Amino acid sequence: MLTAESLAELRVALETERDQLVRQIDDIDEDAESIDDNFADSGQVAAEMGENLTLVSALREQLADVEHALAKFDDGTFGQCEADGAPIPVDRLEAMPATRFCIEHA
Repeated sequence: MLTAESLAELRVALETERDQLVRQIDDIDEDAESIDDNFADSGQVAAEMGENLTLVSALREQLADVEHALAKFDDGTFGQCEADGAPIPVDRLEAMPATRFCIEHA
């Protein structure tokens, strides 16, 4: 069962993860701006830009999941499986605070 203390700890963990993801995305965006597109090896530039886009896309998906979980705190549904509304076990939430589903529906 989720206690007020465990809920507070999970919220802090999600807020920390959100801040880290935002920093990572910003850092990659800054690095992308510094890539010299006049570099002689345009293949390398294209590869780096492709890697950056792929990584930023994955980070944005994670960020969306974290923000969704934080919104669930605000509407009082955090810790409930989105498939059936059942409580998600605390162990699962501690391992994956942004999870939307219990093990059965994952």
